[in-house]
Amino acid sequence: MTTPDQQATRRWMMQFTSTPKCVALVRRQVGKALADWGYGQDDIDRMLLVCSELATNAVQHGHRAGHLFEVQVTAERAGCLVEVSDPAPRPPHPVTAGADDEHGRGLQLVATLAEETGHRPRNPIGKTVWARLLLTEPKEETDA
Repeated sequence: MTTPDQQATRRWMMQFTSTPKCVALVRRQVGKALADWGYGQDDIDRMLLVCSELATNAVQHGHRAGHLFEVQVTAERAGCLVEVSDPAPRPPHPVTAGADDEHGRGLQLVATLAEETGHRPRNPIGKTVWARLLLTEPKEETDA
């Protein structure tokens, strides 16, 4: 049986083409990884919403011809970090959306769901936008 102190950091990463239909693929792949790691559906749903918003921003604002965007999820017990990297160097900036606007609330939504958020330059090009969420510790795996 694995004790909490022995529980390893889990990491998942994948690169995607910068097209809107790949956002759904991000959700499917991240959801599968989190479910495999034992997280509950409520936590998975929150993580998928954050991943979806950050991936959508990468596609809409970070697209550069010939470049992919990357999603990495790192989970350690009750903490989970999602990082989305794209080739555009310009940092994200929240906008104030009007009551009737259909867009412009993604970063605010991510900030509401996450414990902390941020961004950093990415070498050799681009940036990484990240969010750290607190989740319920996954169900313990039992050794057969």
